[in-house]
Amino acid sequence: MTTTRRRTQRPKLATVAITARVDITHDLWKIWIEKPEGYQFKPGQYCTIGVDGIERAYSIVSAPYEDELELFIELVPPPDGNLTPLLHNLKDGHTVTIRPRAKGIFVFDPSLPNQLFVATVTGVVPYVSIIRQYLRDGRSGHHFHVLMGASYADEFAYDAELQQISEEHPDIVTFVPTISRPKEEANSHWKGETGRVNTIVESYADRAGLTPEDTIVYACGHPGMIEDVKDRMIPKSYDVKEERFWKDD
Repeated sequence: MTTTRRRTQRPKLATVAITARVDITHDLWKIWIEKPEGYQFKPGQYCTIGVDGIERAYSIVSAPYEDELELFIELVPPPDGNLTPLLHNLKDGHTVTIRPRAKGIFVFDPSLPNQLFVATVTGVVPYVSIIRQYLRDGRSGHHFHVLMGASYADEFAYDAELQQISEEHPDIVTFVPTISRPKEEANSHWKGETGRVNTIVESYADRAGLTPEDTIVYACGHPGMIEDVKDRMIPKSYDVKEERFWKDD
């Protein structure tokens, strides 16, 4: 008896164009790329894009209802970084490849009314997608507490959007940005919270009256921040979901 093995084919990659780019700092930028026809994802999931055969997953900033895919990227120089230096050189009209399916389980869990989002820099990306879609759908019954940390104030690429949302929908979103280097000259104008974002999680939860019975904690970004949030909140019986953004590619 002869058996025939079926060759597993890799999903076909699509080639899409960069439609816009905005530089935030020398090593942080946003790009918008074409969304392939029929491309679907849940808020909080990631897409996998590539240049010259080098690929990496990036969480999607845009919500599913939007026509393009928005990404927020941090440059990781060689030798640690392989893809981001290539992406950093691309402008409007250049192309990247994208895998046909989005993936990821770091998505909105509606089971509890309070959603405590903790992020460092690019880690805010899935939260923006979740909140945009939530508002678009006209939903209610949840409150998103967004704690976002960075070393410098100019790294807050979505602070204006989140601040505006919090002012227009104070019953749905509270936004608390914090910087970890308040004495640096570049932060001399800063008037907000100070300290690493993981160090203010407990005090914020107490001030906001959050409890393990009504709150889910999400931590996204630097692995060290995530571990500290878990060390602080899990012993208090909070459920902590995590998504690690490693400093390499």
